[in-house]
Amino acid sequence: MGNAQVWLLTLLGILSAAGLCSGASAWLPHRQDFTASKRYEGSSSLVQLRYHMGPVLTSPINIYLIWYGKWSAAGQSTIRGFLRSLSDPTATAPSVHQWWATAALYTDQTGHNITRTITVAREVSDPGQTLGSDLTRLDIQRVIATAVASHHLPVDNRNGIYLVLTAPEVKVQDFCRAVCGFHYFTFNSIVGHTLPYAWVGNSGLQCPQQCAYPFAVPAYMTGTVPLAPPNGDVGVDGMVSVIGHELAELSSNPLVNAWYAGEDPTAPTEIADLCEGIYGSGGGGGYMGQVRAAPGGAKFNVNGSGGRRFLVQWLWSPVRNSCYGPNAVD
Repeated sequence: MGNAQVWLLTLLGILSAAGLCSGASAWLPHRQDFTASKRYEGSSSLVQLRYHMGPVLTSPINIYLIWYGKWSAAGQSTIRGFLRSLSDPTATAPSVHQWWATAALYTDQTGHNITRTITVAREVSDPGQTLGSDLTRLDIQRVIATAVASHHLPVDNRNGIYLVLTAPEVKVQDFCRAVCGFHYFTFNSIVGHTLPYAWVGNSGLQCPQQCAYPFAVPAYMTGTVPLAPPNGDVGVDGMVSVIGHELAELSSNPLVNAWYAGEDPTAPTEIADLCEGIYGSGGGGGYMGQVRAAPGGAKFNVNGSGGRRFLVQWLWSPVRNSCYGPNAVD
């Protein structure tokens, strides 16, 4: 449900401490260590992803953005650029639009696919942090409730996704310790409506090593050099991948009864969880895979609108039964 990146890095820390994952070679294995097919991006024999008959988001999506806390204009522009790129077929390949095509392969019980039409419908800002700078998970719903009750955002039961983005100074329950973002649906008792929503935090100040990887690297990963972020902001560029992660899962499992692996719907393994840490061909086992370098050295794997570049993790493809992204080379 939430982002599994913290868990992944914690596990690697345990392995490192045990002497099972030490040094750059363990974290960045050479290509000859991969299988003959060059595919090391997940394993269909270990994944039991199933459809549980719930709805997926087949109607065009309206994203309602809530900027909570103090945001820079540049940071907002980068995130808007990514969201708008989701539905832009004109961007240079490999593109964000092509990346979303993997999410759009998932269907509901009538055979209708997740939509490929995503629009930033409206935005609202709360730089004064109405509910304070230390939020609980339920407070995220209260942020949405405030925006709806004040009529700054509409109630859009059919097409709406409510995306709460917290600024670097805002603390959120379990942020950095267990999650980098999460999605769920709002409670009637808090918001007055059942609405799909997601939250993602800017980890630039609080925990870039956990939630902005690979643009920041934990201290125990000795010999591993952080990548240069494609838009020059470790926190925001790290958020972009988490936002993509949560939107893909929210679209394929909005009410926690559609696409996921595992038997416990309260702790599902979803289509982005299955590919955590994989950004290119050969990825897996602690290696992010092959990505591209922009002039100046910044790393990316997809292009967006207006010449922007982003680094986003791959998604599990129900057709290939493996993780996949448009920058695949095999």
